[in-house]
Amino acid sequence: MPSRRTTLPLAAAAVAVAAVLIFVVTKEPHYNVRPGAQAGNAHCGRITENAPGKLAGHPKHAIELAGVALWGDSNIVLRCGVAEIGPTSDPCFSAGGVDWVIDTARSTDTQKVIITYGRTPATEVTVTHSAKAPDEVLVELSALIAPITQTSECIWSE
Repeated sequence: MPSRRTTLPLAAAAVAVAAVLIFVVTKEPHYNVRPGAQAGNAHCGRITENAPGKLAGHPKHAIELAGVALWGDSNIVLRCGVAEIGPTSDPCFSAGGVDWVIDTARSTDTQKVIITYGRTPATEVTVTHSAKAPDEVLVELSALIAPITQTSECIWSE
């Protein structure tokens, strides 16, 4: 049977460890976001560093993932350095001089996944429907992406 002298320090240590864990877990929200494979690219660093502090009325959150910017409660997520897409039959459009493709396989009625077309590294933006339309968000973000050299263009079907 453990003595009282041993039990009290062990209980105090357990409480201290639990308090530290609670602090670490609640200190910063954890978002289910993974950086793209090329997130360390210099363009991605520039894009996330210069991303607006507010987008579509949502504040930007400080997040420690390379190539990732997040606004609101994951209302808008930007991931730079994702895999480029090739020719596709998914809808394509231009916003702010940047070609974008809606990933129809990953989009839903309430969330759109949109990827740059013809630029390396590629950038993906996920927009959960809010007061602003996804194209308004993309116009603002396109200014950050436009400096990346465009190597191919979307072909719009009419």
